[in-house]
Amino acid sequence: MDRKQKKYEQFRGKPRLPNVLLPIRYDLKLKPDLTACKFSGTVDVSVNVVADTRFIVLNAVELSVDPNSVRFMSQNDSKVLEPLDVELYEDDEILVLEFAKSLPIGVGVLCIAFDGTLNDKMKGFYRSTYEHHGEKKNMAVTQFQSVDARRCFPCWDEPAFKATFKITLEVPAELVALSNMPVVDEKVDGNLKTVYYLESPIMSTYLVAVVVGFFDYVEEHTPDGTKVRVYCNVGKANQGKFALDVAVKTLGLYKEYFAVPYSLPKLDMVAIPDLAFGAMENYGLVTYREIALLYDEKNSAAANRQMVAIAVAHELAHQWFGNLVTMEWWTHLWLNEGFATWVSYLATDILFPEWKIWTQFLDHITEGLRLDGLAESHPIEVEINHAGEIDEIFDAISYRKGASVIRMLQSYLGPECFQRGLASYIKRFTCSNTKTEDLWTVLEEESGEPVNKLMSSWTKQKGFPVISAKLKDQKLEFEQSQFLLSGSHGDGQWIIPITLCCGSYDACRNFLLQTKSEARNIKEYLSYSISEDSLSDKNRSTCAWIKLNVDQTGFYRVKYDEGLLSRLRCAIECKGLSATDRYGILEDSYALCMACKQSLTSLLTLMGAYKEELDYTVLSNLISLSYKVEKIVADAAPELLDCVKLFLINLFQYPAVRLGWDPKQGESHLDSMLRGEILTALALFGHDVTINEASKRFTTFLDDRNTSLLPPDLRRAAYAAVMQNVSTSNRVGYESLLRVYRETDLSQEKTRILGSLASCPDPNIILEVLNFLLSSEVRNQDAVLGLAVSGEGCEIAWKWLKDNWDHIYKTWGSGRLITRFISSIVSPFSSDMKVKEVEEFFATRTKPSFARTLKQSIERVHINANWVQSIQKEKDLVAAVEEVKHKRSVF
Repeated sequence: MDRKQKKYEQFRGKPRLPNVLLPIRYDLKLKPDLTACKFSGTVDVSVNVVADTRFIVLNAVELSVDPNSVRFMSQNDSKVLEPLDVELYEDDEILVLEFAKSLPIGVGVLCIAFDGTLNDKMKGFYRSTYEHHGEKKNMAVTQFQSVDARRCFPCWDEPAFKATFKITLEVPAELVALSNMPVVDEKVDGNLKTVYYLESPIMSTYLVAVVVGFFDYVEEHTPDGTKVRVYCNVGKANQGKFALDVAVKTLGLYKEYFAVPYSLPKLDMVAIPDLAFGAMENYGLVTYREIALLYDEKNSAAANRQMVAIAVAHELAHQWFGNLVTMEWWTHLWLNEGFATWVSYLATDILFPEWKIWTQFLDHITEGLRLDGLAESHPIEVEINHAGEIDEIFDAISYRKGASVIRMLQSYLGPECFQRGLASYIKRFTCSNTKTEDLWTVLEEESGEPVNKLMSSWTKQKGFPVISAKLKDQKLEFEQSQFLLSGSHGDGQWIIPITLCCGSYDACRNFLLQTKSEARNIKEYLSYSISEDSLSDKNRSTCAWIKLNVDQTGFYRVKYDEGLLSRLRCAIECKGLSATDRYGILEDSYALCMACKQSLTSLLTLMGAYKEELDYTVLSNLISLSYKVEKIVADAAPELLDCVKLFLINLFQYPAVRLGWDPKQGESHLDSMLRGEILTALALFGHDVTINEASKRFTTFLDDRNTSLLPPDLRRAAYAAVMQNVSTSNRVGYESLLRVYRETDLSQEKTRILGSLASCPDPNIILEVLNFLLSSEVRNQDAVLGLAVSGEGCEIAWKWLKDNWDHIYKTWGSGRLITRFISSIVSPFSSDMKVKEVEEFFATRTKPSFARTLKQSIERVHINANWVQSIQKEKDLVAAVEEVKHKRSVF
């Protein structure tokens, strides 16, 4: 280490900046050059020097700072101080300025000029490409969350360093230039114009935003007079109308719910062709991928409409939770993302009650449970020691588990009390930063309940419990233990809000389980007795079932003894349980089977009870589980695979026949989504009738893209079906899909195709598909959508990943998308030998940005390997498969 590096060693390798200077106001001027893909700028930062120091340490990376431009002026004596030394440390992403003497205490201004590159990494200040009148163009876009404002201008790039921002842009005169605040002045000088924006309220650097390009827009106003616009590529303005309507209504809902109005004079939402995140909640200038903001009445599916509504509701929730009140540090990211996820469902349910969105919320809970069942999971509140670690925690724990424990707490406290508490929290901490405990304190004050004690067990430790329930001598015995998909025993313990009902939803009870185990007298607790005989199958009509975790409001799993489980199977067949409870029983059984705590025979028997299921969310999850069952049977008992596929095909015949291929006049949104998912599943399981019908309709579609035979909701199913017949010697379907991909300019159509191509059973075609993902024809953000390869393609995908790793890491390694390459390709394996291969390959290639994902993926392979071994030991499996394979509903 040279002398200079030793000199500044005290500032290096630290997760956070020194807090001896506090930024107050940024005067930021940027001049992007969209042809040369460069930018220049200056920033004058008003700071408050609060402690004795000769150093200024702030964040900067991938910038060229002009040392001669750097100066500091104190407001007290107006002296200009120039630094002795200006050093940029790329590894630490910091800029160190050393002065000859201590800076005057109090307010001063730091001035810096800099240059940078409009990169193609979808982070910092970057370029996105689009077509305008047939010509390829660049637009300039910012994406600063989580720690990439420092790639655009030197700054204190941490959430707690809030300041105001006065932004000025110098851009080509013909372009639209947007920022967080409204334009206050604009001066045109030849081919350039200088755009001045109103100074922002206090906010964190990651919420600063700039977008420059050619755009059309649609506009509305809220009843309060807030101007709301949706910007998109020229010619697509009509596709922004649905999102615009949702946004205007959602702002009103949140104003009422949080008892605080939207705090800026305008809200712009912009469709960006290239965006690493699905969307980004920049204050007053929200950016979205096109697929998350635009809805085409003719070519978008019902699922796309729902995605747009939830995405808009999520990002607008951040204008309160995240922007107005901001987490103090990334450890508390879940305060942003968990709450925005939960609140987005609250708003969507009010706007579209027919979507039954809270039932669909179970998919969020499941994603959280599946990740949190790994030993390599992390707590909701996770320590961050390096900026490179932050992107990996934008995961199912922060979003899904975070939202799920919020829902559990709301259910425990009651919706009115919870709403009052949130409104108080927003008012108390407006324009401030908070930690998780701040929210618990407010809710505790509002409710009188021990919220901090209750919730700390859910946010400060990883994992979740499984409740073992059994009936013995008129006592219902409960025992909690940490659930791990590996089947191992964890040592976690939780305070658990238990809910249960027996035989009817009229007899529901709840209590807090605060110990490892507890027993409750069933007669006293439920007002009548239940004999163990009544839990046998002798009298199916009574269905004297006991269901824990009523409507799945709790973030835990339940393992029932065989007597209790058999009556729940009966209740499912008798249609005596709610959709949410039918979902929960199936999902818990699947997880217990994977953890080798329940046999595959038992799981298949339970799945058979759903043969007349019609609820969208329950069936969607059943389809998802069926794919995984098919894959594990292929690995564990390939001789049974055809029989299992036949069982699965028969399982979905009832809803498939009821829905048919053609949409019905006035049918529900959920039926429109379900039809496509059911037909996709039947095609992937090899149902010849479905594949042949899909192929016929696809042929008609190729000749007439507006044919009613293949509406948007069916296209994913048709594309997947077509790929089932593709092989090296029969490439027609593949080539036809590529032609559709190349001819459409609709991002939703492109993603449907990308998600279907790798379902082909021919490994050689899969290799072509994977190479296509790396071509210039596929946007970097979309490449990961094509990684879900068929079971036949797993080995070739792994070889492809290794062969192309250098290119993949160079292209995607600086962002979150690199984790998708690893998890998608590594996780499906099921042998310990493969673990050794993976570990050897990544031994010298692991980076902080994907280290956690790699460990999780390897753990999943171990779990799959254990599951395979467990299935191979099941003595009754062959007989069970033979018994269930021909069972189907009578219709």
